[in-house]
Amino acid sequence: MKTKLLIVGVLSAFTSGVVMADGAALYAEKTCIACHGKDGKKPLIPAYPKIAGQNAAYVEAQMLDIKNGVRTNGNSAAMKGVMHLVSDAEIKEIAQYIAKLK
Repeated sequence: MKTKLLIVGVLSAFTSGVVMADGAALYAEKTCIACHGKDGKKPLIPAYPKIAGQNAAYVEAQMLDIKNGVRTNGNSAAMKGVMHLVSDAEIKEIAQYIAKLK
């Protein structure tokens, strides 16, 4: 019985689109890697922040603010162009991944 429930749950998640890529895959796919570097420590240019190990809630808030046009200072204009490609759920995953980078 437990096996049937597990299978039904997994199939349900796949068919409903709930299953998504992990933060590392999203970090690469959504082009974060291009500006912030593979490990979040070597940005493309010195003006871009090193983000490895940042607090997940802070990173998420910054990304959401840029996406929603609340934050427009600094280099946020560079990110604004790609943030429309990132869902809020993906932002959360990416932020959690960034927080784990050391």
